[in-house]
Amino acid sequence: MARTILRSALAAALVVGCWLTAPISPVAQDLALPLKPNSVRFAVIGDNGTGEKPEYDVAKQMATYHEKFPFTFVIMNGDNLYGGERPQDFVVKFEAPYKALLDAKVEFFATLGNHDDPNQRFYKPFNMGGQRYYTFKKGNARFFSLDSNYMDPVQIAWLEKELKASGSDWKIPYFHHPLYSSGMHGSQVDLRKVVEPLFVKYGVDAVFNGHEHFYQRTKPQQGITYFVSGAGGQLRRGDLKKADFTAAGYDQDQSFMLIEIADKEMTFQSISRTGQTVDKGLIVQRAGADPIVVGGSTPASPAPIAKPPTPGAATPAPAPQAPK
Repeated sequence: MARTILRSALAAALVVGCWLTAPISPVAQDLALPLKPNSVRFAVIGDNGTGEKPEYDVAKQMATYHEKFPFTFVIMNGDNLYGGERPQDFVVKFEAPYKALLDAKVEFFATLGNHDDPNQRFYKPFNMGGQRYYTFKKGNARFFSLDSNYMDPVQIAWLEKELKASGSDWKIPYFHHPLYSSGMHGSQVDLRKVVEPLFVKYGVDAVFNGHEHFYQRTKPQQGITYFVSGAGGQLRRGDLKKADFTAAGYDQDQSFMLIEIADKEMTFQSISRTGQTVDKGLIVQRAGADPIVVGGSTPASPAPIAKPPTPGAATPAPAPQAPK
């Protein structure tokens, strides 16, 4: 048994080594973020944990951009691991692709997707503190990682309590299932009815989701901009449909996001697997009024995706055990 595990680990390491050194089509890697002093800087990925080549390509771009834009943490929108969740799977699908960032002490804060075992909350590099949902603060922003698989009354009561007590300039929820989406799964209307009134009541300006395997940004909905960033490893090409609420979208390649918060401004940039900017813009908070949102970018034609080989400190909230 031990020899079998060792052989699997060695095989995975060989595959990982090939993927990390594989060339990516060159694209101008322009940074659209201002790099203001003392700003909050982070990245966003979702539906990433495939362990396949496109995930490694995205991770490589993230590491490259980190040299220009030294973000300190990453929020993960769920579906952190697809398939098996053995120790070697955590290596191939998380630790190896993001090694450069982990070595640079970048923190990852995960949320649970529908493909995730709830026991991921005990995996220390995901910084979930053993909880299905939790909150943490960075600078003038407080983040709320929610479990949209099981939005029970206890979690809703906790969310309202934490939003009300936050006191932060920026309140940023992130969770797996999108309240607004024009993809295959569509908008999660029932979930929207439960949580959106709280977002509006307590002054949320931006929300991040995954689940749909593309990038999408909405027009402000009751003053809130919703981002879907669910193409960190998976991709559903051609799945994005135009909807009344759509401001921008990209479904031709894998992607991730970079975000900078400085005082009352949030600057965002969505970047493809090959390094091209597919959307960018700015959200400006205004006292007593809806925020101003400006943005947009016209992406170039994406590079083809090669078929990969198959590889062998948060503040916790009280929560019930997730159902099996």
